Amino acid sequence: MTSESPTLLVLAAGMGARYGGLKQLEAVGPDGETLMDYAIYDAVRAGFSRVVFLIRRDIAEVFETQIGSRYAGRVEVSYAYQELDDLPEGFAVPEERERPWGTGHATWAAREVVGDSPFAVINADDFYGAETFSRLSESLAESEGAVPSGKLSCSMAGFRLSETLSEHGNVSRGVCTTTDGFLNTVSEWTGIGRGSEGTVSGISSEGQRRALTGEETASMNVWGFPAGVFPFLEKSFVSFLNEVGDVTKDEFYLPSAVDDWIKQDLASVRVRPTPCRWMGVTYKEDKPRVIEALAALVSEGAYPAKLWG
Repeated sequence: MTSESPTLLVLAAGMGARYGGLKQLEAVGPDGETLMDYAIYDAVRAGFSRVVFLIRRDIAEVFETQIGSRYAGRVEVSYAYQELDDLPEGFAVPEERERPWGTGHATWAAREVVGDSPFAVINADDFYGAETFSRLSESLAESEGAVPSGKLSCSMAGFRLSETLSEHGNVSRGVCTTTDGFLNTVSEWTGIGRGSEGTVSGISSEGQRRALTGEETASMNVWGFPAGVFPFLEKSFVSFLNEVGDVTKDEFYLPSAVDDWIKQDLASVRVRPTPCRWMGVTYKEDKPRVIEALAALVSEGAYPAKLWG
């Protein structure tokens, strides 16, 4: 796999507890398209030649029938599976653990299918916009040989925090700090939302509710990684498992792993600000607004009325 034809890894194992269903299969486009359809359409236009869906085995049949089959003949499609007992050597699943291990584990779980190639990671249930994928593709092409051997050259799509919020409830986001276009820190914030007077606040990674401006750079789990990232990811996962506090619910977040690499000077992460407006269906009440916005993009000619027609 060359930098001209990178792989897109789509994290689609989650059920969306707050939403109440397999929201990856929700129709939001004028011809029944899902948000994932638009992401993959944009990725293919940007030069991605292969898509790997990271799913759970129990949703494999419905997913492959209703989603994967749409892309036959348009892009190479492969599947990887997130399984609770897929752990580094020497570890076993605690009896109390029932839920998956998070986005870091999900990405690592695709290691054998993605193989030794540069790749981008996205969530299955978000709309990122065409320019996000063109910038990811450019970053993956530029990353080869751009840093000393042994240090990862990564990239991240950056969104304005205020444009990633829901009007219908709180959200979780990776809140970032940057210098000269490079990522300094990314920390997982939860409970982010607007107050009655339009103010924004959230619960920081230290567990304290704090004010935010809304102008912060937000990570929406859109990353570009070079070949060779999986050993770094496994090492971070091992550290998480050795230090995990609550084995019933703590998760290994992909942004946390990247943040650790930066602190240890193992990675350089270029932040690619994107002018595209993020859209997602975190809550059922978000869906009508997303449908309306996509219809407007179709009317403007940004997308065909039948995406895969």
